[in-house]
Amino acid sequence: MRPWYRAMVTTGLLGDLGGSLPVENVQALASKNPKDIPLRYIRLELESDELLVDGSLQIPVIDMSNLVIGEVGYDEELAKLHRACKEWGFFQLLNHGASEAIEHMKVATKEFFSLPLEEKMACAQLPNNIEGYGQAFVVSEDQKLHRGDMLFILPLPASRRNLSFWPQNPASFK
Repeated sequence: MRPWYRAMVTTGLLGDLGGSLPVENVQALASKNPKDIPLRYIRLELESDELLVDGSLQIPVIDMSNLVIGEVGYDEELAKLHRACKEWGFFQLLNHGASEAIEHMKVATKEFFSLPLEEKMACAQLPNNIEGYGQAFVVSEDQKLHRGDMLFILPLPASRRNLSFWPQNPASFK
C-alpha cells in the first residue's frame, strides 16, 4: 500500500464514505417511454451546443521517465510537474509503466457494462451504501442526476474491500 494511502486509512481520513439514496437504474429508464423520464435527469440549464471550448488550453503532460533523479531533463520535468499541480491540479502522465494494467481494467469494465442488466444488478448498491452498481453520491430527492450508471468498488485497503459488490462476471474483472 502506498504511504499516502496508508496514512489516509490509519488516520481515519478515508473514513465513512457515506451512502447514496436509491434511484432507478439508468439502463432501465432508457427502455421506458421518453415522456416518463423523471425530471431529475433533465438538465435545461446548459445545452450541449452552448458549450464553449478554448482550444488554446492544453492539459499538462508529464513524462515519468524524465523524473529519475540525476537523469538529463529531471529538473525541467520536475518544474513542469510543480506547475501542473499548482496551476491545473491534474495532468496526463506518460511512461508510467502501468499501461498493461490500465488496458486490462478498460477491457474488464467494458465487458461488465455490456452485460445484461439483470447480471449487473447482482452487485447493485444497497440503500445508504455507496459501493456497488448504480448511481453514487445521490444525497437529495431534488438533486439533478447523471444519465449514466457506475460501478463503485473500494479495492484498497484490503480490510475495507467488500466483495459482495464485486461482479462475478466478467471473470477478467478480478
